Amino acid sequence: MASPEPDAVLGSFGADPAAATIVAIGGRGPWLLAWERLRRDPVAVGCFVVILLVVAAALGAPLVAHLLGHGPNTQFRDTGLSAEGIPVGPSKKFLFGTDDLGRDVFLRVLYGARISLLAGVSASGIAVFIGVFVGLAAGYIGGIVDTVLSRFMDVVLSLPYLVFAIALVSLVGPSLVISIVVIAMFSWASVGRVVRGQALSAREKEFVESAQALGAGNLRIMVVDVLPNVLGPAIVYATMLIPLSIVFEATLSFLGVGVLPPTATWGNMLAESIPYYRVAWWFVAFPGLALLVTTLAFNLLGDAVRDALDPRGPLARTRKRRWFRG
Repeated sequence: MASPEPDAVLGSFGADPAAATIVAIGGRGPWLLAWERLRRDPVAVGCFVVILLVVAAALGAPLVAHLLGHGPNTQFRDTGLSAEGIPVGPSKKFLFGTDDLGRDVFLRVLYGARISLLAGVSASGIAVFIGVFVGLAAGYIGGIVDTVLSRFMDVVLSLPYLVFAIALVSLVGPSLVISIVVIAMFSWASVGRVVRGQALSAREKEFVESAQALGAGNLRIMVVDVLPNVLGPAIVYATMLIPLSIVFEATLSFLGVGVLPPTATWGNMLAESIPYYRVAWWFVAFPGLALLVTTLAFNLLGDAVRDALDPRGPLARTRKRRWFRG
């Protein structure tokens, strides 16, 4: 059934806005309320549009390459470099200019988005899955299990990920898979700590005691009763973990222990632009701007999701004030 409009609810209850608010939101669950708050937030909508554009650019990179008639590693030694061997600036042929080898920076930025999004989403998904599983077990089971898993998470958080990444690359060689594994291995512990705290709080609630009194097993209680109550913070943390993973991948590639050239990544492009940033600003500006805009959009969207899932957050307070004003 459709929810009543705020004006109609206020009119039916007269001067009692609190009762009107309760009736107006009574037929909607917390996830629907969070969605309504989120879609009314202009910052969240704008960031979501930006993320969609980045995803569309990444997916459409092969099509753009087909339309341009060249690939991301095609070198234009005659038209892409000046007589002094300096990259040429933005023009009709090269929208973002060229790099030190005469390659199209615009097309390489698009292909770099594919690597960054793949690494960010994949590593974040793996980290959230492991973190939720470990944190849920530690927080609900407690006792010696909680002690062992908590100390293990402390150890993971204390390890320097760059040193570990360099050591791992020296053994197996740099690649995108290794970058994703390293990022996930050093990210899941933070998720586990957050989920553990939520699980510790949820296991003391009345619905858990009721399920235990009815004879439900620990596994069923963890999955059916406790897990839905920790998904909100896990989703928020996953949204904020994606930009962190993107920056990690760019850092590894920048240092030469991630995805190696000639594969186009934003980190590789920034590393290659260091000798030319004084004479070819576009070489460093466009991949850096792409990295900045993408990570900023994910971070702001994560903040908006956190506020939308919080019934006492600023979006909820703003919505309630609108209802009271009618």
